[in-house]
Amino acid sequence: MSKPPIRVAVTGGAGQICYNLLFRVAAGDLFGADQPVALNILELPVAMKALEGVAMELEDCAFPRLTDIVMTDDVNTAMKDVNWALLVGSKPRGPGMERGELIKENGPIFTSTGKAINDHAAADVHVLTVGNPCNTNCLIAMHNAPDVPRDRFHAMTRLDQNRAVNQLAAKAATDVNSVKNVTIWGNHSAKQVPDYHNATINGAPATEVIGDMAWLQGDFVSIVAKRGAAVIDARGKSSAASAANAAVEAVRALVNPTPAGETFSSAVVSDGNPYGMPDGLIFSFPCRSAGDGSYEIIGGQTHDDFLKGKIEATAAELVEEREVIQDLLR
Repeated sequence: MSKPPIRVAVTGGAGQICYNLLFRVAAGDLFGADQPVALNILELPVAMKALEGVAMELEDCAFPRLTDIVMTDDVNTAMKDVNWALLVGSKPRGPGMERGELIKENGPIFTSTGKAINDHAAADVHVLTVGNPCNTNCLIAMHNAPDVPRDRFHAMTRLDQNRAVNQLAAKAATDVNSVKNVTIWGNHSAKQVPDYHNATINGAPATEVIGDMAWLQGDFVSIVAKRGAAVIDARGKSSAASAANAAVEAVRALVNPTPAGETFSSAVVSDGNPYGMPDGLIFSFPCRSAGDGSYEIIGGQTHDDFLKGKIEATAAELVEEREVIQDLLR
């Protein structure tokens, strides 16, 4: 007997990230090659013609496990019966726009999306927010979906984790598979905190393998935090393929058991967290999953004074962002 399809909503379907992401979803990269999937793709009315072209290409790939495609400019239709909602679409920052202004501009988008998830998604829905500022966008969606358990909501810091892993591997002249347990703490912003203190390289502490604290506390942190801007400077466009790949890996980390002794980064609700961070934020922590979509925040990690200060600063930034959109939190 064939499995029932997993229905996946993807917003911003004609955008660059989704042009890389949708084909990965349809090919079975999220849930496995034997798992049928159905796509609900949301776009703005002005971009529906471009979305039709994307759908045509999806059809022309003849993916054996893609059961159907729903294209819509209505968020309620997009969230109908979905098991996973990948919230990629968001308003980008304009010239001279402050981060607080961007948060307010995106507020109505994620308010309506949260309400649509609450009212129309499947009972087992899980949500991954990719569109920036993703932590606070996710917080808005979560508050506007009060019937959905708060632990179903994630904001994506997997791209930052991947960037950090690559930098550590390059510095240690080893391959990325040798680097484990790199956590991104806090916000997906310039104040994110890539954790070198708890990372390992070939089973040994990264600090011992690299042995260059000036680089770890300087260039490493800076390169990871500013990598997105560096990509834009080099490519003329924002990260798309790497962001789509990170979204795939973020979902796979939740639907497959975490290997023994390893963790992954995800921004999740901070309520009752073991690190003393303020409750009521979407904050990135080290996590593990049993492979059923659930997760647990892994406690017990320690930090040097440099990282402690950075983690306090990213928490303060998220508190400030929450204040900006307080009126949107139900």
